[in-house]
Amino acid sequence: MTSQGSTRQPKYQRIADALRKAIQSGEYGPGDRLPGENDLMATYEVARMTARQALGVLQNEGLAEARKGAGVFVRAFKPLRRRGIQRLAQEQWGSGRSIWSVDAEDRELVVDEIQVREEEADRRIADVLAISPGSRVWARSRRFVLDGKPVLFATSYLPAELVADSAITQTDTGPGGTYARLAELGHGPVHFREAIRSRMPSADEAERLSLSMGTPVIQIIRTAFAEGGRAVEVNEMTLDSASYVLEYDFDA
Repeated sequence: MTSQGSTRQPKYQRIADALRKAIQSGEYGPGDRLPGENDLMATYEVARMTARQALGVLQNEGLAEARKGAGVFVRAFKPLRRRGIQRLAQEQWGSGRSIWSVDAEDRELVVDEIQVREEEADRRIADVLAISPGSRVWARSRRFVLDGKPVLFATSYLPAELVADSAITQTDTGPGGTYARLAELGHGPVHFREAIRSRMPSADEAERLSLSMGTPVIQIIRTAFAEGGRAVEVNEMTLDSASYVLEYDFDA
């Protein structure tokens, strides 16, 4: 029996719900082609636009992707589990491992679009780092591509007087990355704070992450603090929301 609530749903939403359940039950697996617009029109007796909207819902949710000239397919990409606490443990970067290896595990991770530059801090960054606006900072930008799919890009800002002439100002920071180098400089992080929000992407962000229309991004701003409470880095990260599960594991 169809509930009164479900009959109030737009037709395209009811079709999307049925397809979503079929994906979740395994009727359609990763890489499988979903019924096309003509199939949905015949099965549900709806107009082409309604069928197109139904498929669009699944694409916006990250469950499906359109392939030009071939149709719409169940997305085969496996979301990353971003373990927010474990990945930042000192035993991770202190042993020379990248914190990103916790997320990627044994999958192919490529870091591209790497840019390292010295610039003036705007008021937003200066306030977090407790420096004067216009003070010099080193900015490190990079994009992360997992299994051929862009999933994140990030820019870190560090006080120039703190990291001058160190490997942090180079493209390759070496084993353990920026935090290991900060520790060698006597400013190793001992505390982190992350602020998380979800929003729609800008046109540039959508292009850099190859996002389907309507896919939101997750923005994470992390501040790293050294002993004594000094902020030594602020890292602005933009994530493809369909590519990530944010996981936090801690004791009560």
